[in-house]
Amino acid sequence: MSSKILRPFFFAVFTASFALAASARAAIAPAENLLPADTLAFITVPDCAALRASTKTSPQLMFWNDPAMKPFHDKFMAKFNEKFIASFEKDLGLKVDDFLALPQGQLTLGATVNGSNGHDDVPPGVVLLLDAKGKSDLLKTNLAALVKKWTDAGRTLRTEDFHGIKFSVLTLNTNDLEAIFPHKPPMLEMGKEPKPEKANELYFTQFESLLVVGNSAKVVEPIAAHLTGGSTPAIADDAVFAADKPGQFGGSPLYFGWFNGSKFFTMIADASADESSDPDHLVPRMEVVKVIGATGLGGLKSVGFAVRETSEGWTFAMHLNAPESSRSGLMKILALPAKDANVPAFVPADAVKFSRVRLDVKATWAELLKMIAGISPQGLAGLNSGIDMANTFGQMKNPSFDLRTALINNLGDDLVSYGKNPTGDTLAALANPPSLLLLSVAKPEEAITAITTLAAMLQPQDDAAKSTREFLGKKIYTIAQRPARKLGSDTPEPQAFYVAASGGYLAISADTGMLEEFIRSADKPPKPLRDNARISDSLSHVGGAGGGMFGFQNQRETLRQSFKILKNSTQADTTLQMFPAAYREWADFTLLPDYEKVQKYFDISIYAASANSDGITVKAYSPRPPGL
Repeated sequence: MSSKILRPFFFAVFTASFALAASARAAIAPAENLLPADTLAFITVPDCAALRASTKTSPQLMFWNDPAMKPFHDKFMAKFNEKFIASFEKDLGLKVDDFLALPQGQLTLGATVNGSNGHDDVPPGVVLLLDAKGKSDLLKTNLAALVKKWTDAGRTLRTEDFHGIKFSVLTLNTNDLEAIFPHKPPMLEMGKEPKPEKANELYFTQFESLLVVGNSAKVVEPIAAHLTGGSTPAIADDAVFAADKPGQFGGSPLYFGWFNGSKFFTMIADASADESSDPDHLVPRMEVVKVIGATGLGGLKSVGFAVRETSEGWTFAMHLNAPESSRSGLMKILALPAKDANVPAFVPADAVKFSRVRLDVKATWAELLKMIAGISPQGLAGLNSGIDMANTFGQMKNPSFDLRTALINNLGDDLVSYGKNPTGDTLAALANPPSLLLLSVAKPEEAITAITTLAAMLQPQDDAAKSTREFLGKKIYTIAQRPARKLGSDTPEPQAFYVAASGGYLAISADTGMLEEFIRSADKPPKPLRDNARISDSLSHVGGAGGGMFGFQNQRETLRQSFKILKNSTQADTTLQMFPAAYREWADFTLLPDYEKVQKYFDISIYAASANSDGITVKAYSPRPPGL
């Protein structure tokens, strides 16, 4: 075979090899390999193009862009653009769309220690990483336009070099940050001159396709080292992150985040120690070290979360890295025992919200007392004094009354709550849908006595004959509360909730119908929620309901009533005061479509929690609606 024939082939192979090598050199490392070793927390989208593609087919965005939503959508977006986008574009002289198109690879926002000791004079570091990939020329053009606008306005920029990468440095003035962080005057201390305020600076550069922005040299210098092949430690080298990464961030999540509890609480504790040793402070400060220790937050090594989406649905997972050997306080309370938290048979099929927590109330109370004592012995004395006062009040009618025995030590380890859609067509009804709370209890009558005694201390109650009635052999107690204004009303109205005992539970509700239905279920079980196939089909995505916590929400049904009520409201409706004034101006609910036109975008969501020797995990899952 002649060399002339082979020459084009070898040239093609050489060209392809060169292109691959150039591509490999241009690849930007993931966030964990770029962020400094002192990173406190970060959130990252590893692939913005993939997130953008996934978002386009997400039920939420499809709902927002549905033609039936166009009247509401267009008016809302017109107000939004008028309020924010137009002023932003005017100030910068650039189009927002040009910036929105830039993120193609990773988009990362991080916070670092930055040499901070927890005081205002050395703030934590903030860093932004944005990989434009194939749109690096557009990034370069936009950065040049920004720099020109600043220099034309008389702003001075200087240049600093880190590991061969040149960074532009802009000194920020108060006006630059006023819209986001309102300026606060420096705190004055008696007998001391106020500390001069340090100027805030912005460091930024473009390295290949990556935009790097930070608020100090200490933030951007290690990133520059990582980009140029330096061996400076990154957060990927942190032992805690390295242990978290395989189990939490594998499987290509759409986005994930991580919080370095060890570094954060150490920094806060060191800051507290510095402040408490300052002899010039006339008023003693609460010792944060005690609070961290008593609450058990010192045993929280890290928190990580990740969001994933497949053709089946959307999953959120969060893990608290708190080893069992060092758990105390809140960490010990949150580590629920591995007990059944499935939907009980008495919960009716038309319940739109449900939650169950297998929390040992007696053990939790004991842990809370330890926490309070560790933070403030005076606080514990005050709590005990309040309980003693309640005992004295109760013993006026019942000499043997003891609140701890009747209520705290009487409760079990099962808390169940569920609710239904609003029964009325007003926003007040929407804000207060029927719900029921159930607490497992050993001696129901003693618990009810404790509740009525506590209520009587706060609000005079009717005598027992007037406040109690029989229903199917069970007593329903009426507990009066202070009169209060309901949504949309200027006149205080009588308030009350109702208490009964049935099936080993203490039942509490502000809706007598919910209470009666629960009592009736003992003899006439309703069609149960637990038979909902959508729930059973989704359980595997959250690890089951045997970890001590489980919850459910039927978003399709909760939104059905919400749409109806909001669509029939008007700006003159006083109950719309529940929404912020700006939102009432933007959101014209009368423009909402009939719910049947958009209900296909909504379905259920569930969540569950579990604990093991390594930590606590919470998972949530929302299946893709069947209509899509």
